[in-house]
Amino acid sequence: RANYGIGGTHSLWQPALKALLNVQESKCLKGEQLLVLGAFDFNDIIEQSKDKTIEELRELVGFIDDTVAPIIQKIAAAGKIPIIIGGGHNNAFPVLKGISEARKTALNCINLDAHTDFREMEGRHSGNGFRYAHREGFLNKYEVIGLHENYNAQDIIDEVIDDPDLHFSFYEDIFLREKFSFYEAVENAIERVAGKPTGIELDLDCIENVLSSAATPCGISTIHARQYISWCAKKLSPAYLHLPEGAVKLDDGRTNNLTPKLVTYLITDFIKAYPNKKQK
Repeated sequence: RANYGIGGTHSLWQPALKALLNVQESKCLKGEQLLVLGAFDFNDIIEQSKDKTIEELRELVGFIDDTVAPIIQKIAAAGKIPIIIGGGHNNAFPVLKGISEARKTALNCINLDAHTDFREMEGRHSGNGFRYAHREGFLNKYEVIGLHENYNAQDIIDEVIDDPDLHFSFYEDIFLREKFSFYEAVENAIERVAGKPTGIELDLDCIENVLSSAATPCGISTIHARQYISWCAKKLSPAYLHLPEGAVKLDDGRTNNLTPKLVTYLITDFIKAYPNKKQK
């Protein structure tokens, strides 16, 4: 909402947890590989925010940053890989900050997203978490796959082009003009961030018909999303997995009860593709 969107991403966590805990244990997925630590309860802030201005909402996002980052830092310091479910993409900043501080190094990041989320530092919101992280030294190289030409301002695209640490590919070049395949787009991005701890981001609003504030009728498929997670987990040194922006119910009344099951597929794909790797 601090980015002029529709609230509701907080609705995903409990249904997603229920779906995850109903997955069957098998040879390829052991329950002991996963620890459910808990969740942040920001219901009081959500209630307080109902009549707030954009400026006041952005101050509240800053409070969320300060609350999330220390917990993420403790998880990373314990040698665990955080899997963050739900909430807006604003949480990319405190996640990158917490893990970067725990590891005492800037992270690389790969993001499958329709938007750069690299907008100006006008106050914290879901559209500028990666810029804040890059400017404050928590984010080194940043790769975005599948940007939509209709929803990214030219000035930001020009800035990304001019920065050697930033790189992106367009959805239209992959699926419309077919300049390269989806696999090639992901593989090229993986090669640019490999060799350093890397955050794996997947904004659920880039998946076709998934409920979110910026839901799209024209996006990647669910199998593309699953392939992306699996390839990144297998070929990179993951620092975390972040699955933001999905919802079960939005503030405008729209609902979709399939989002939790999709998130569960993505989480289990990540765990299956990342067995017994030593932390770097």
